[in-house]
Amino acid sequence: MQMTSSRPYLVRAIYQWVADNGMTPHLLVDVEVDGVQVPTEHIQNGKIILNIAPMAISNLVLGDTEITFSARFSGKSLGIYVPVEAVLAVYAKENGQGMMFSEDDDAISAPDDGGNDDPDTDPDKPKRPSLHVVK
Repeated sequence: MQMTSSRPYLVRAIYQWVADNGMTPHLLVDVEVDGVQVPTEHIQNGKIILNIAPMAISNLVLGDTEITFSARFSGKSLGIYVPVEAVLAVYAKENGQGMMFSEDDDAISAPDDGGNDDPDTDPDKPKRPSLHVVK
């Protein structure tokens, strides 16, 4: 069964974790994804870093398909729209801790069983979980 993307859930969780620890949550966004609406003068190498701390923005919505908020850039209030699939990372500005996302949408994936063709493997032995760290 196909599951929905884990990315919006992970973005919300890391955002909350960073904020709960008194740090400044930032998003790294791929501006080449269709639908991204950000101030173009702050784009570098096809990416933009957005401060999404509560004191820096207003009306933040971390939705399942998009992230929206209002922020001031050069004194002008702008509406920001970021499709969730455009988020490359969410992290704390102060120490860089957070999560980067792979292009295939999931930062964590289950190991592939591969059909269990190894004759030395006991089929009743529990398999160890595997996490793939994306840096």
